[in-house]
Amino acid sequence: MQHSENINEIATALAKAQGEIKGATKDSENPHFKSRYADLASVWEACRAALSANGIAVIQAPTNDSEGNVCVETLLCHLSGQWMRSDLSVRPAKADAQAVGSVITYLRRYALAAMVGVAPEDDDGEAATGRGNGRGGEPMEPV
Repeated sequence: MQHSENINEIATALAKAQGEIKGATKDSENPHFKSRYADLASVWEACRAALSANGIAVIQAPTNDSEGNVCVETLLCHLSGQWMRSDLSVRPAKADAQAVGSVITYLRRYALAAMVGVAPEDDDGEAATGRGNGRGGEPMEPV
């Protein structure tokens, strides 16, 4: 993670926002794995009001790199001018518009949740251990 020279004001605002942030509702279904997940809209719903009320804006921009990875840069900007930034990337399974769009949405969801502290409401940890789906982690859902 990268950040502005000082982060005291954005860190204070983020701490206050995290006290107000709710869990994201698992309101979407992945029929392939017969599981439910919190989509990007649910993650935004869980944090948008708390971030805004504490002077934090979120900017997410998709990019790519020379190795064929799709990247999403997530920037938290505070009204003081202080900021925090993180990048997340993955290579799409296919090099077509649908796959790239799906990866961008997936990365935006996970990056936003990680940066601001949103968690699914009823996550039992099974997916993280690999016991839930046999793949060693949560499957990538369709968007």
